Amino acid sequence: MTTILKSSPFMLAVCAEMVFRSLPVLDRLKRITELGFQAEIWDWTKHDIKAIAKSGATFSSMTGYVTGTLADEEGANELLRTARLSIPVAKELNCPRLNLHGTGLDGQGLPVVKSEIVTGAMWLKAYDTLQRIADLGEEEGVTFVLENLNEAVDHPKTPFAKAADTLALVAAVNRPSLKLNLDLYHAQIGEGNLIELCRTALPHIGEIQVADVPGRKEPGTGEINYPAIARALNEMGYRGTIGMEAWPSGDDELALSRFRDAFSL
Repeated sequence: MTTILKSSPFMLAVCAEMVFRSLPVLDRLKRITELGFQAEIWDWTKHDIKAIAKSGATFSSMTGYVTGTLADEEGANELLRTARLSIPVAKELNCPRLNLHGTGLDGQGLPVVKSEIVTGAMWLKAYDTLQRIADLGEEEGVTFVLENLNEAVDHPKTPFAKAADTLALVAAVNRPSLKLNLDLYHAQIGEGNLIELCRTALPHIGEIQVADVPGRKEPGTGEINYPAIARALNEMGYRGTIGMEAWPSGDDELALSRFRDAFSL
C-alpha cells in the first residue's frame, strides 16, 4: 500500500492568545514555532515586544490599533492615532498584517460603541476612515485587514460586523494596503454559505481565520466542513494564510494537529 503524505498549500498560523495558556507567552510562541506554525497576537500593549521579537517566532498578524472606531470623527482620529503607534511594533516583529474591527472591543469582546442600527452616515464615515487607514498603510508599507465578527454569540451590537459589511467596505476602498480578514467562525454564525463567501471575497482577502461552531474550538469539533473549504480554497487558487483563532477542545497539540489536518491536501 502506498502512503500519500499530505501537506498544506496554505501558510498556517495559530493565535498565541488562545493556546498553551498555562505557559508564559514566550513559551507559547516557542511551542507554536516548534510545531511549524506562524503566530498571531492580539493587543500588543500587553506584551514585551522586545522579548517576543527575539522569540524566534514568525508573526502573521496582530491587532493594528489600541483604541478608536470607524464611524465617528473623534473615534476615527483615535483609530488613526493608535494605528500609527502600532506600525513600529509590527515592523519590529516583522508582522505583515495589522487587524482592525468595526469598533474597539473591550476585555470581554464587547463593542466600546454599540450600534442598534448602522446609518448611511456611519457607512460614509467608515469608508472615509478606511481611506485614511489605506493612506497610512501605503505611506508606511504595511497592510491593514478589516475583520468580520458575529453579533449573535460573541460581539453583540458591533457595527459592520457581518462579512458582507466588511467586504463591502474593503471592496469600496479597493486598495492593496487594506484587505479583508475573513473569519469563517464568525461568518458561519452570522451568514453561512462559507465556500461561496470565500469565492466572492477572494480578490480582497488578506487572511482567513478559522474556528469551529459551536464553541469556537479547533476545526473538526463542530459543524463546519473545513476539509471541503480547504479543497475549495485550493481550487480557487488561494495560497495565503489560514489562522486558527480557536480555543483547544482538550490537548493543545492535538488541537493544532487537527487544524493542520483540516487544511492539508
